[in-house]
Amino acid sequence: MDLNSLIETTVTGLGYELVDVEMSPRARTIRVFIDAPEREGGIDVEDCAKVSNQLTRLFEVENIDYDRLEISSPGMDRVVKKEADFARFAGQDIQIKIRIPQNNRRNFQGELLGCEGGKVALRLKQDGKQEDVELEFTNIEKARLVPRFD
Repeated sequence: MDLNSLIETTVTGLGYELVDVEMSPRARTIRVFIDAPEREGGIDVEDCAKVSNQLTRLFEVENIDYDRLEISSPGMDRVVKKEADFARFAGQDIQIKIRIPQNNRRNFQGELLGCEGGKVALRLKQDGKQEDVELEFTNIEKARLVPRFD
């Protein structure tokens, strides 16, 4: 089993959602982002400690060599990776970078309208005009929520 699968199995087994895993070069630092979507307050320090303790034991048993393990909430500008997340965060602002350009663009920012049938719908607003676009889910390289501070 690869490291990401080990981490995901452990995190979901503890009742959390695995949002993302980042590794530094040579996997010396492992950053794990977790969430508890059904809980209103989200993740707290105790949740991070619980996951950290469990992963530390797991890495010891599995003989995984690393220098530092960091557990964190995904934050307000969270990464969006799964199709279900694109549907879940509909109505929020998002920044998306795609692999293969569409209409000579790779970067899009606007209101996320949702995800259906492998297509992510966005409403772009520029110069007082609105334009709805659809992006192929499989063409998305990176996506991140953009917090609103109204």
